[in-house]
Amino acid sequence: MASGDPYDAALDLLRRLNPKHVAEHVDNIITLVPELAEDLLSSVDQPLTLRRCKQTGRDYLLCDYNRDGDSYRSPWSNQFDPPLDEAGLGGVGAGGNSAGAGGGAVPSERVRKMEMKLNEAFDVYRELYFEGGVSSVYMWNLDDGFAGVVLLKKASGPNDGSSSGVWDSIHVFEASERGRTSNYRLTSTVLLSLATKGASLGEVDLSGNMTRQVEYDLPVENDESHIVNVGRMVEDMELSMRNLLQEVYFGKAKDVVGDLRSIGSLSEGQRDRDAQRELIGSMRR
Repeated sequence: MASGDPYDAALDLLRRLNPKHVAEHVDNIITLVPELAEDLLSSVDQPLTLRRCKQTGRDYLLCDYNRDGDSYRSPWSNQFDPPLDEAGLGGVGAGGNSAGAGGGAVPSERVRKMEMKLNEAFDVYRELYFEGGVSSVYMWNLDDGFAGVVLLKKASGPNDGSSSGVWDSIHVFEASERGRTSNYRLTSTVLLSLATKGASLGEVDLSGNMTRQVEYDLPVENDESHIVNVGRMVEDMELSMRNLLQEVYFGKAKDVVGDLRSIGSLSEGQRDRDAQRELIGSMRR
């Protein structure tokens, strides 16, 4: 039975479509029902896209958390591209964020310093763990602390035209400061897309996403402690989700393929079955 709420119906439809093309599906739904644009863009995780910072020449990732209208804030320069109309979009942003020089909400000076340090830390993490790709961290103020998002993207181009893969991870965290401790809530989503084809394997397209949540109370001495705590939480979550993906996606795909087709020839399989029946028959005599 169809849902009476267009937003719920849109989410229900997206869950049934190929997750590899979620961005295209969202655009199509927004074209049909423009009033759902803001809700869908803020709630549906999509593969991350890149933009180059005009001030620093460095790549950064786009998401709803650094978007203001049709402009996106660079974590390297703290500027919006394209520049926002100061007269139309100035003022104080939600959650205590202040307005940037060119309009649009930017974090306070203290939170911006932590944002810069986290960007440096995850730039090193990305190079060590992914050996490439792009990372971006965005933060904003809350009434009792701060929040942020860590974005990581690694794309592997076609290898001799036979295989490709894309890893997108989105880690949204909130920190509620309580004196010498802080409560952290982390929601992580991984979007994985793999494709390969060849004469011996045929064509395989494996796509999906996974979301997990955790909550911790950790000791805090200063802002450096927040950097360490957030970095450790995201690193542990990425490791856990990689292991789950290994078991769920790759393990299940291997079982399905193994049931559908045989690696060896039919004649070899028949010989093995004949030998097995002969052995069982001799044991019964």
